[in-house]
Amino acid sequence: MRCELICAMLLGLAPAIMAQSAIPSGTILPISLDTSLNAAKIRPGETIKATVMQDVPGTLIRRHAKVVGEVVEASVASNGRMRLEIRFDRVYIHGRFLPFKSNLRALASLLEVEEAQIPEEMSSRGLTPETWNTQQIGGDQFYRAGGSVAVGETKVGKVTPWGALDLPRAQPGMPCRATLGENIRPQAMWLFSSDACGVYGYSNIRIEHAGRTNPAGIIILSSMKGKLKLGSGTGLLLRVS
Repeated sequence: MRCELICAMLLGLAPAIMAQSAIPSGTILPISLDTSLNAAKIRPGETIKATVMQDVPGTLIRRHAKVVGEVVEASVASNGRMRLEIRFDRVYIHGRFLPFKSNLRALASLLEVEEAQIPEEMSSRGLTPETWNTQQIGGDQFYRAGGSVAVGETKVGKVTPWGALDLPRAQPGMPCRATLGENIRPQAMWLFSSDACGVYGYSNIRIEHAGRTNPAGIIILSSMKGKLKLGSGTGLLLRVS
């Protein structure tokens, strides 16, 4: 009986898996690097692996799915300037790879990721993880007890067990866009604010090319001084082109 039930569930899921031949443009994928990336040591062609940190609405991508990419180029100039070119282009779901082309919306160090999970009222008594209020990377307030994500008095999203579900917002003077085309559904922002854009926690790293324009899908990071190293646990918001 149990075997029949499982088989029926798999057969019911099969059409949905086959129908998911492409990830809708504008979809945000919140990921965490599985290993560190060091521009001084890594080589072109090396595989990059990351983990999806929240269920992604409008897709079959669930938390813990694996995203795979590769190093395109890594260089260290004579003046010490470092450059790292990478791309993320497939996600492994239900036994197969689903290809996509993505650009980078935001990047945050492990320290920023950890701080976004620490309650603001650490000294208060009687708090439980279900009632913690935290601050998202970028400044949005994450109110677990109230079930909402807000900027001041304005609600911009809702709380889910593994992160925020928001409509992406544009930030004045920054290149990240709000909702795209027909994809106006709330997106999985994980620990990032609805308008998160750029680099957080890595003062020496900048996004030289996000991958939205040619060369599309290629993310270029650079550092004018110090190491260009993304530690394991670094958080990224990818956006499907």
